[in-house]
Amino acid sequence: MTLGGALRSLLLGAALASAASGCSGSLESLGSGNTGTPSSLQPVTHSGGYYNAFESLLGKQDSEVQARLEAAFQQLFHSTDDTEYIFFEHQAEGNPACMNPGAPCSLIYDFLHRDVRTEGIGLAMLIAVELDHQQEFDELWRYSKAVLLETEGPAKGYFNSHCGEDVAAPCFDVYGMQHFVLALMLANGRWRSSADMPYESDALTLLDALKNKELENGGVVKGIGNAFSSKDFLVREEPSLADAGFSTRSSLQMPAAYWYWAQATGDPFWNSAAQASHAFLLNAAAKAADPPTGLAPMRSYFDGTPVEGSDGYTEQGYRTQLNLALDALWGSASADQAALATRLLKFFYDQGITTYGRSFQTDGTPIETKPAQALAAVNGALAVAAPAYEHRAEFVQAVWDQTTPTGDNRYYVGLMYLTSLLILSGQLQVY
Repeated sequence: MTLGGALRSLLLGAALASAASGCSGSLESLGSGNTGTPSSLQPVTHSGGYYNAFESLLGKQDSEVQARLEAAFQQLFHSTDDTEYIFFEHQAEGNPACMNPGAPCSLIYDFLHRDVRTEGIGLAMLIAVELDHQQEFDELWRYSKAVLLETEGPAKGYFNSHCGEDVAAPCFDVYGMQHFVLALMLANGRWRSSADMPYESDALTLLDALKNKELENGGVVKGIGNAFSSKDFLVREEPSLADAGFSTRSSLQMPAAYWYWAQATGDPFWNSAAQASHAFLLNAAAKAADPPTGLAPMRSYFDGTPVEGSDGYTEQGYRTQLNLALDALWGSASADQAALATRLLKFFYDQGITTYGRSFQTDGTPIETKPAQALAAVNGALAVAAPAYEHRAEFVQAVWDQTTPTGDNRYYVGLMYLTSLLILSGQLQVY
């Protein structure tokens, strides 16, 4: 589905305005140097199986699960209905790097906010590699390098996510960039790199920038620094030291990814990041509320203390459940995380499993009481991380009973839903 008419002009005019003139879309190759980032990846294996909650808890057959996954993917990526798709194919206007008809660029569009975000492209790339859709993966990555990649200045190597209406302002969303790295590494493991698609070197180059931007720049330049704190090993909300150098979000913590990066690179920094991330998730949930609901605020300082004005559990926090669930699925979770997952599910169950709202104060006081499909989806995925919770099958059933979302909010809801399906089917796997 190509993007047409006024919408095409609005979207691509805004997106391309941020692209560097004459951008080649290529990332520079890495040397091992003294940064701790190697020039090649080691194979990563997962010693255990992948828990299939749909089969184990609901008795679903593999054919049913595969059909559900593929139907959701096809609707969100290739539907011909204008109210259903989020994937726009062959977006070449105005950018030479996307003009080759044999190597098209495609994007993920957020209809609600009318923009293109690294969050959506990164999640879509993760979904594509896990479902073995290499063409869509390559088109998304080609677009990202051609349009979203910063090619000069202190932020060179970061990707500009257009956050909100002021699309001219750079927004270096680390959530999206972390998913770029993970998806590229998985793609290298599944499909292998090529001259046209150097998944391995692209992943390592971006990973090096996230960790070592200040080393590359000779310090913090124009407020741009590392995406990860070299002291605390925690991911920053943004690699912009003036604005968010000492705050983060629970939804940005991806301990399973850090475990994978540690295995793939041999860099002990990422083992430390995984440990710090585990500790932060537990600490933020504990500090946020009394009684302990398990709900974490949207933003917290590195010690887990909520940031004033961002101390509620809101829609962006839903991604935390996916991060906890993937950590459990890959066997890299800390021992205490099952208790946190159970506490969260118990809170939502006590609110009414079919009626709980969409946002809360962290003490459990409802803010918005209308149910949210995205929250129901990620809570279902979280059941993977709470093996002893007596009602977890009901949360999984709630996901199975959902339909693939349509309408203006289908971008975020759809990505949460499809990622949850992958986790619950045991098909978000290590390659």
